[in-house]
Amino acid sequence: MKIIEFEDKYRDDLIFMIMEAKNAMGRVPGLNEDLLDITANYFAKGDKFWIAVDDNDRVVGSIGFNIARNKTQAVLHRLFVKYNLKRQGIGTALLQLAENYLVCHGVNTVFVNLGKEWFESRYFYVKNNYIEYKADRMKKTLNI
Repeated sequence: MKIIEFEDKYRDDLIFMIMEAKNAMGRVPGLNEDLLDITANYFAKGDKFWIAVDDNDRVVGSIGFNIARNKTQAVLHRLFVKYNLKRQGIGTALLQLAENYLVCHGVNTVFVNLGKEWFESRYFYVKNNYIEYKADRMKKTLNI
């Protein structure tokens, strides 16, 4: 597995992986509009989006973020891991890459918005030192 910056050629595979992951969690798979144009919704704004790909060049994980106007805070988006590859370190590797990038760019606080149905994600973020500061919202102060 390797982590690379998103490229448009992976768009459909990324969307499929996320919809499959949602389905495996018992959620009705819905399309997140930002995934239709990652270049416009992330890169054009100065933000990033990475994917993890396996040895067959298939998307097995993803993470993106948007930096706030004040440049010291960011919101994570679309941290997903292919449903049958969870608990193998892919999510942690994606999260650490994003956090390290953000620290290097002066961001000191990262936020994640969760819904009640994302109970599995909640445990993952707590394990990675995020705290719930409001219902279904978590944050982490990064060491700059």
